This record gives sequence, C-alpha cells and structure tokens, in this order.
Amino acid sequence: MSTWLTNTWYVAGWDAEIDSAPLARTICGVPMMFYRRLDRSVVAMRDACPHRMLPLSIGIREGDSIRCKYHGLKLGPDGVAEEMPLKTETVNRRICAETFTVAERHRFVWLWIGDKDKADPALIPDLWPCSAEGWTFDGGYYPVACDYRLMIDNLMDLTHETYVHAGSIGQQEILEAPLQCRIEGESVLLSRWMPGIDAPPFWRGALKKPGPVDRWQVCQFILPSAVMIDVGVAPVGAGATIESHDQGVRGMVVDFMTPETETSHHYFWGMARNFDIDDAGFTARFKAQQGGVFAEDREILEAQQAAILANPDMKLNAYRIDEGGVRARQIIARKMRAGEEA
Repeated sequence: MSTWLTNTWYVAGWDAEIDSAPLARTICGVPMMFYRRLDRSVVAMRDACPHRMLPLSIGIREGDSIRCKYHGLKLGPDGVAEEMPLKTETVNRRICAETFTVAERHRFVWLWIGDKDKADPALIPDLWPCSAEGWTFDGGYYPVACDYRLMIDNLMDLTHETYVHAGSIGQQEILEAPLQCRIEGESVLLSRWMPGIDAPPFWRGALKKPGPVDRWQVCQFILPSAVMIDVGVAPVGAGATIESHDQGVRGMVVDFMTPETETSHHYFWGMARNFDIDDAGFTARFKAQQGGVFAEDREILEAQQAAILANPDMKLNAYRIDEGGVRARQIIARKMRAGEEA
C-alpha cells in the first residue's frame, strides 16, 4: 500500500524544465518521461519501451514522436506504434506505451495520477499568488531523499526556523509567539502573529524602513501535498492583522511535494511576492537565497529519513508544535481510506 493519494494532480515539473528533449522523472513509483510537441504542448509517457523496456527518455525525437534507441520502435505522442523495428513489418497499432493526462497552470506542469476519466483541471490546487496580478513568482526544484510527508511536517512547523535557519529567517520570537491551528474542510491552517518585534534581515531589507514591525506566518496545507505559507511584515501601527495584512511587504512561499518513492520526493519550491515585482535582479538573487534556505531543510530531512530507517523499533512523537503536520497527515490518511473503500 502506497503512502500517497491517487486520482489527483501532482506537479511534474516547472514549465521551463520540460522542453523538446525528454525529461525522465519517477512520480508515485512510476517511471515517466516528459517532452514538448512542436506546438509546445506536453507529452507524458511511461518511460519504458513496450518492446524491450529500454527507457524511452534516452530515445530519439522525430517530430512529435519518439524512437526507441535500442531497436528503433517509433511511438507517436499518443504512445501508439508508428513504425516497427523491421521496416517491412506491418505496424501493429495495438503496441502502445502508457500515456498520462497533463495540464499547465501557475508555471507548473501538472500530472494526473489515477483514472484518466476523472482528470478535471478544475481540481488543480489553487496556488493563486503564482498567477495573480500585482505579484511575481519564481522558484526551483530539489530531489529530496525522504518521505514527502516529512517535508509537509517541516513546512507546517516553522519553529524549526529558529535553529535550522538561524542565519536568515529564524528568530527567537518565533518560539515565543502562540500558535493557532484550525481545519477548514480538507485544509489545515496554522497561524502565528508576532507584534512589535525587530524584523529579521531579509524582511528589513524588503520593507526598506526602520522601526519595529508586526510579523505573521500562516501555513496552509492543501491536498494532495501542497503547503502555502503567507509571510511578511508591516510597520507597527500600519493596521495589519493576522487576518488582513497587505499594509507592508507580503510573500507567499509555495511548496509542492510530489512523491517519487516511499522514501523520496520531488520538491518544487518558490515564492510569490507583492513587492519589487519588476526587479528581475532581486528575483534572481532571492531565488538563490531561498534555494540556500531550503537546502538546509533538505539536509535535515534526509538525515531524519536515514534515522527513521535505522531505528525501525522507534516511532515519531508529536508535540504541540507538530499539530499542523499531524492534522495534514490525518486528512491524507482519511482521503486514502475513502478511496480504498470506494
């Protein structure tokens, strides 16, 4: 039994990652390859030739088709055979490679895992800041050698910032501010309000003003495996509240964890922001800085996964700070049970 949901959309890659050359990526335990047709639409196909199972991702592109590099079987973008290895042999169109449903939205290429007839683009998670007017969005990708749920735990518990990210976004006030956790349908929200504090270095530079600030963090888990973190600061007295806070500088950290195997996942990270949106240089510098922060998380989580595998007689414990991650796991488990019963 897998640890992830099916009949749902997962991020397969950034829009810029997938081009005319095939990209190999295992998603939810299935080896796949992705490439763009000449009209730039995306093909998603099982990465195994139906003849002798050589990965098609090392094959030869011919127009919109792919030719296996072993014996030359040629498959169309629909996965159906177009030419046999022997040119004199009649094409058997029952020879097919499995294909998958894809869609593009919010700078991501999305892949539907499950029954094709249930693939509804309206079910793609609403990562609204990635496409909203007045915001700009960019980010990156890391392969991470841990269960995708460990990354959800991490992102729904920002107390770790104080220690893991002490040199960038962490500060002691994070540990002192009370947490509020609530469930809204199939979503979990964890909020922290820090009034009248000194801004950490990044946010001081973004605000471009001296003086104390009100700081907020609102983490939201969204099925099947996304976490959006509403963060920012506003000058004290500007009127910002935990419910409404566009008076200062605001960002939305966007994280999507796509399972690869039971102990690895694809981590797509980025940040949408509503300040300095026309400063391409700042966007590039901040992407590099954010990548450094998330590399610190990857180091911690891969070490945690290794420890979990090395200590099979032990179990994870949950404290007060873990409530957001625990609630997210409960929702995933509930949806999985409902799918099995159906």
